[in-house]
Amino acid sequence: MLAGEITLGMRVRYPRTGTMGNILRIDEIGGITFAELDTTNLLYRIDHLIPATATATTSTTIVEDAKEVISREREFAAGSGLQDALKNIDQSCEGGG
Repeated sequence: MLAGEITLGMRVRYPRTGTMGNILRIDEIGGITFAELDTTNLLYRIDHLIPATATATTSTTIVEDAKEVISREREFAAGSGLQDALKNIDQSCEGGG
């Protein structure tokens, strides 16, 4: 962020640690502008802060063909794996209560 983009009370995030907070004060030390966050009371360089409303989409989605999943489940149910699993339970419903 640039110094002109920040304001007191603005919600920002420090992406290196995920720390988020509102800006309490803005100081210039040695020619570098820092902002103090209310959540940590620490100073962060403003060029390392991003607005908290900005989100980065880094999640990945695994797409698997439904027909492959169904055929794999049918093979398991038809084989001895399911029968062995059923032999090892006592057919009681443990509801935890």
